[in-house]
Amino acid sequence: MGYDLILRGGALHGADGPIAGDIAVRDGRIAAIGEIAGGAREIVDAGGRLILPGGVDVHAHIEQRSGMGLMNADTFETATRSAAMGGTTSVVSFAAQARGQGLAEAVADYRARAERGARIDYAFHLMVTDPGVPGFAADLARLTREGHRSVKVFTTYDIRLEDEAILALMDLLRPSGALLCVHAETHAIISRATAKLLAEGRTAPKDHAASHPPAAEIEAVARIIRFAEHTGQPVMLFHISTPEAADLIRAARRKGVPVSAETCPHYLLMTEAALDRPGSEGAKWMCSPPQRGAEESAALWQALGRGDIQLISSDHAPYRYDETGKLSAGQDAPFTRIANGMPGLETRLPLLFDAIVSQGRGTIADFVRLTSSAPAALYGLAGKGRLAPGADADFVIWNPARRHTYGENDLHDNVGYNPWVGHTVTGWPEEVYLRGTRIVAGGTCRAAPGSGAWINRPAPGLTHQTEPAK
Repeated sequence: MGYDLILRGGALHGADGPIAGDIAVRDGRIAAIGEIAGGAREIVDAGGRLILPGGVDVHAHIEQRSGMGLMNADTFETATRSAAMGGTTSVVSFAAQARGQGLAEAVADYRARAERGARIDYAFHLMVTDPGVPGFAADLARLTREGHRSVKVFTTYDIRLEDEAILALMDLLRPSGALLCVHAETHAIISRATAKLLAEGRTAPKDHAASHPPAAEIEAVARIIRFAEHTGQPVMLFHISTPEAADLIRAARRKGVPVSAETCPHYLLMTEAALDRPGSEGAKWMCSPPQRGAEESAALWQALGRGDIQLISSDHAPYRYDETGKLSAGQDAPFTRIANGMPGLETRLPLLFDAIVSQGRGTIADFVRLTSSAPAALYGLAGKGRLAPGADADFVIWNPARRHTYGENDLHDNVGYNPWVGHTVTGWPEEVYLRGTRIVAGGTCRAAPGSGAWINRPAPGLTHQTEPAK
């Protein structure tokens, strides 16, 4: 029986460990793994390298307007090119509802943008900012039935939902099995801290870290956990940055509360010292929640090792360091008028392969689980994040010994700078396949704009599984 593609001689690894044999592809899916008999139209020798599932990044802001009215630097075309170059083959970004806009209209808008530009496969979180618009409940029910199985809300910023609205949304979501994702920081604590800083004349980018104190995250995480426990609605807590929040999540999961959590590379591998730069340059590293200290980073690694935090996303939120982005309010603007966010789609996997595998914090299986298989399972991305017959033929050939030092502006997005400049990683994604087609090779992205496909999520993910932490 012939195949479209056979990869021979590579070391296959999944979330459960090494997988013996070669891998064969037919019609965009993995057809067989093991001793492959027969030929193929293309046979690739992956000898000496690793074959891992394609990365699944479930938190990225693409072609999205911020609360400040600024458009992200990236279009779907540039963001997904960057993602592919870093070994990511599936992304979940946001269909962001504007105030007064119908939810279905927002989804149609973002889907049209993705269909024009996406080079990898994609899904959307429905970002809810105005549940009071006419027809909201009917739109939400229909969209979740159609496969949009996750919804995002904020507890801070001008687009936040108040507690009553969040609880009402939980009641609407629970029958569908959709996952509620929450940016959990308490607005009142941030507002109070910010006012105090401004009154003291502390307006530089480095002061942004103090404007989002750990207490803001800890209080909001505790509150959302209580809401999940009260309603039974599964919740994903985004971008956890504090060990205290991780401890709350661990305790909740032990009680069977349907809560999961993610963190990001910049909380694991960067500290708030990155913001302390001359002039306004620290703006490049501003994000929310902000980076914390070295002790907090170490504690987050421990939380990942215990299973308290289930996955690592990028929170790709790109703004150029110019008047279209970070400096839209001028070179001397206070931190309150500087867009928050950094690029991360392209760097997430190399940074984490180096930190987990090359530096010995974990195994290849841990890396796959945190960056591919767990995100796919939690969000119901069927066919993604695993090497198994019947799964989509999304995989990456890694050179585990290849070293790379990031440069000033060497990414393939449209941001214009690399927040990881000077950082050296060991382990590099050399070839990337999406549904059996090689989309990255020789340092070039070959995928055409619009060649990515929407990922239908007809069933909920594994959000009901709250196994006790180790």
